[in-house]
Amino acid sequence: MDIFNFLTMIGGLCLFLFGMNLMGQALERRAGGKLRELLGKMTGKVMAGFLTGLGVTAIIQSSSATTVMVVGFVNSGLMTLRQAINVIMGANVGTTVTAWLLSLGGIDSSSVWVRLLKPTSFTPVLALIGIILYMFCKDSRKKDTGMILLGFATLMFGMDTMSSAVSGLKNVPQFVDLFLAFQHPVLGVLAGAVLTAIIQSSSASVGILQALAMTGAVSYAAAIPIIMGQNIGTTVTAMLSSIGTNKNARRAAVVHLMFNVIGVAVVLTLFCLVKLIFAPEIFNEPATMYGIALAHSAFNILCTAMLLPAGGWLEKLAIRMVPDKGGAEAVSELDERLLATPSLALQRSHTVAVEMAERSIRAMQNALLSISAYTPELAQSIRDDEDACDHYEDILGTYLVKLSARKLGENESEEATELLKSIGDFERISDHAVNILGSAEELRDKKLSFSDSAKGEFETLANALREILALSLRAFSTGDIAVASEVEPLEQVIDLLKEQMRTRHILRMQQGNCSIEAGFVWSDLLTNLERTSDHCSNIAGCIIDTAQHNLNLHETLRATKPATLETGAEIRVPLFINEGDMIRIDTRTGEYMERA
Repeated sequence: MDIFNFLTMIGGLCLFLFGMNLMGQALERRAGGKLRELLGKMTGKVMAGFLTGLGVTAIIQSSSATTVMVVGFVNSGLMTLRQAINVIMGANVGTTVTAWLLSLGGIDSSSVWVRLLKPTSFTPVLALIGIILYMFCKDSRKKDTGMILLGFATLMFGMDTMSSAVSGLKNVPQFVDLFLAFQHPVLGVLAGAVLTAIIQSSSASVGILQALAMTGAVSYAAAIPIIMGQNIGTTVTAMLSSIGTNKNARRAAVVHLMFNVIGVAVVLTLFCLVKLIFAPEIFNEPATMYGIALAHSAFNILCTAMLLPAGGWLEKLAIRMVPDKGGAEAVSELDERLLATPSLALQRSHTVAVEMAERSIRAMQNALLSISAYTPELAQSIRDDEDACDHYEDILGTYLVKLSARKLGENESEEATELLKSIGDFERISDHAVNILGSAEELRDKKLSFSDSAKGEFETLANALREILALSLRAFSTGDIAVASEVEPLEQVIDLLKEQMRTRHILRMQQGNCSIEAGFVWSDLLTNLERTSDHCSNIAGCIIDTAQHNLNLHETLRATKPATLETGAEIRVPLFINEGDMIRIDTRTGEYMERA
């Protein structure tokens, strides 16, 4: 093997890793809805969690990515440690799919029909279809399908290139001696663990092993321990991702490590005993691509069958290894680990946004109640909900902006835009709730009151507002277009009621039935109620626009509005910035940088 073969091998390896990454990312985007479905069906049942982990990993082609997602879910409080254990075990089996795909490259037959199954025969066609879909289709789903095909073709081309480049190694004595050394089980495990830890993918390291096996110098006695070590090496990604998380998330990463270490310890012991006592001839035979895929699957299935019933024991062991330190730990509402999988990050963002919406609506409903039944406890509840809405808007706005830096599909971009726009409206509704509470406190402190007719009118408008708030919340939570369509007509009714009430209020003042001070409070109330209905209309409009594909995330992020600083300077800021927000300004240019 000369320097040119070595360079070709490096090039093939790079193409292989790039193709695997490209295909995995495109599969994630293309299967975004499926991922949500799978994770939505997850329960505390052992098999449900196992099959979820298997399915998700088979889709995204990476057990490391699945485990990192699991750590993020546990850190966000979306998944219990027990559920995480089941999913992790399923992920270990799901990752074996890649090896079977790669094993197709080992097909060798004189039959034309059999040779057609070899990737080098059909991947050029897939690549052609993929490039046509990617370059000439505008639909994001078709583009993602094209990327999947291109990624698969690149992966298989890289695999073939790598295999061809290393074929000469079988005549290199040092290479043969190296794999003879790996026949020592411990050395083999260490080699597999180190390689996988470096490239952060057990699927990729198994693929590299399959390529090396094409030389005929890799025996099963060397390949099997290396495969075991690869399962240990893949735990590094999850362990690194658990840094800075809560105790349960760290426990999930520890379970992943224990599952693989215990599995390797047991199976390696059995392997050594069989090798020592029976010395089967197959151990000395050259490993094939199919044989490696079979060994990889058999090892993971055996470990899962052995440890899946012991999930409760693993949970207790993880709790011992990561003990409670006293005091409740904070749960991360929006874990940044989920950003690697945009569809799941959006799902979590929507869940948090619904929580924000519920608190915003509750604040407004309590504010309406405070006009006639004010209590200090009710007032504090309104202020607490408003503070929570401010917090939610801040973290959601920041999270969605970070998400926008990821490559999103068309539907995901529209959903993110809807969330980004709607959270601003819900935050403003909570602000109006505090304003109405202020009016209630002014009435109480100054011992003011409305006339009976004014009270009746207010209750009519308040009931209409309660209805539009309920419709907006339901439409936002479910994405129901029919419900969203009911909001705008009601908003117009509220506008009409407001104008009629303002006119009748002027008549009452002229007739001396209402004091001037009470009149000011009344005017403020009407304004806040009417503006609240406007925000409801905006929310419903976003939902309808999303359904009609009229939203774009990046356009929303680029859109700005004028704002005046405390210094009097005028600048332009993003739409999600509200009055009272603290922001950072570039002192050189005077331009907006970020929310402080």
